[in-house]
Amino acid sequence: MTDESKAPHPMSKRFRGFLPVVVDVETAGFNPQRDALLEIAAVLLTMDDDGWLHRGETYVQQIDPFEGANLEQSALDFTGIDPWNPEREAVPEREGLSEIFSPIRKAVKTHDCKRAVLVGHNATFDHSFVFAAALRADIKRNPFHPFSTFDTATLAGLAYGHTVLAQACKLAGIPFSNKEAHSAAYDAEKTADLFCKIVNRWKALGGFPPPPVPEPDEA
Repeated sequence: MTDESKAPHPMSKRFRGFLPVVVDVETAGFNPQRDALLEIAAVLLTMDDDGWLHRGETYVQQIDPFEGANLEQSALDFTGIDPWNPEREAVPEREGLSEIFSPIRKAVKTHDCKRAVLVGHNATFDHSFVFAAALRADIKRNPFHPFSTFDTATLAGLAYGHTVLAQACKLAGIPFSNKEAHSAAYDAEKTADLFCKIVNRWKALGGFPPPPVPEPDEA
C-alpha cells in the first residue's frame, strides 16, 4: 500500500517536476553520430526539506567504442584515455547506459518527479552523445528529457561571470584540480557542486519560491 497522506518530495516542485541529474561524458571526438563514447558519469542530486540542493551518489561506466566508431587521436591525447586498455573494464554501450539509467529512473521515482533532465557544462554536447548512444543501443527507456537541459556554462556566466568550468568553480569557492579534470566522474562532480551552488545562491537571495505577484490596484 502507498501512503497517500505523504507529502510529495520537495524536488518535485522545484524544476517543473523534473529531477536534475548531472552528466559528463568523455569521447573520441565531437561528432556523436561518428565518434566513440568512451566514459560516462552521472551524479544524482537531492533536496532537503528546506529546499536546499545537495550532491548525491556518483555512477561511472567505461564504454567500449561501438563498431565502426571513429577515434580522433587528438581527443584521446586530451582525455588520456586508451580505449583498448583492459584495466578500463569497459562494457558495450547498451550495458553501460543501462547501468547508468537504472539508478536515475529509481531516483526520479523516489523524488516524485516525472523524468530526469540532464545538467551539464556545455550540456548540449553531453546530451547529444547520451542520446546517440542510447539510440544505437536501442534503449527504449531513456530517463532524460529529449531536448531540455540545464547548462552550467550559461548559469556560471550569469552567476560568476565566467563560463570555463575550472574558473567558474574557483570563483564559486569550489576547489578544482586541473590534474584530475577530464575524467567523467571528476568533472561531473564539480559540475554538480557548481549547479548546487548557483541554485542555492539564487534561493538564498530570495529568487525561489518567487515572491507573490501583487494584485492590481482597484479603480
